[in-house]
Amino acid sequence: MSAFDPAARPGSTVLPALACPVCGGALAPDALPRPSSLRCTLGHSADLARQGYASLLRGRHATSGDTTAMVQARADLLGSGHYRVIQDAVAAAVPAGARLVVDLGCGTGAYLAAVLEAHPAADGLGLDLSAPAARRAARAHPRAAIATADLWQPLPLADASADALLTVFAPRNAPEMRRVLRPGGVAVVVTPRERHLHEIRERFGMLGIDAGKAERLDEQLAGFALGERSELDTTVLMSVDELRAEVLMGPSAHHVDPEALDARLAAVEGTTAVTVAVTVSRFVRAE
Repeated sequence: MSAFDPAARPGSTVLPALACPVCGGALAPDALPRPSSLRCTLGHSADLARQGYASLLRGRHATSGDTTAMVQARADLLGSGHYRVIQDAVAAAVPAGARLVVDLGCGTGAYLAAVLEAHPAADGLGLDLSAPAARRAARAHPRAAIATADLWQPLPLADASADALLTVFAPRNAPEMRRVLRPGGVAVVVTPRERHLHEIRERFGMLGIDAGKAERLDEQLAGFALGERSELDTTVLMSVDELRAEVLMGPSAHHVDPEALDARLAAVEGTTAVTVAVTVSRFVRAE
């Protein structure tokens, strides 16, 4: 049964929140109980993939987001439990009583799933540009609906439809975040600090982390009020396979030479201590 079928979970807040990516109108399934698309009253159609996600992209895109290999690497790394501390912190930052939680740049859906586990009355919607990520995320949690969407375009959501937004190592379209978040709703933002993965960044040719991320984040989200901010620091022991997954699951994958990476990893013995250092910020949309 489709996650976009109202009968799949009566009372779900996901479908009423969706908006046509072309005209912004309300969307409804074309047929029940097995819809093949979502349609607005003007006849615009958004396909429902058999893997369980909706395609809410508008037009063609020069880039298609994370590749299948990157998504698999992320799933492998998150499956290790090394980032569980971040998942728990994100879940704790979502207010009790939130009904619709939208993960912007949801990736594999692991962070959204953690939130839904901690908030059993909430519904989840994950948006990501990558079709491989959407396919993976569609299996992340039974209360999570997933769609492909371009976060830099108008989000396929109605005004003030979300109670909480998540952006975990993901792009932030501040005007659209403010539009779709209800007054009093929260945006939970996770950003890496300079020490994050510092033991392996240069060693394995990963991209660096710019200084002053917190200051730029505050400027970017100036239309929100900063609620709480916490810094997470922990050290994890990564195997060689986990190191490879860490390098290849993010933007560094587009810049690292695979043969050079394999050569460097071949010299690693045992496990490697790696710092996980991130900032979790909670912003509130003013009334």
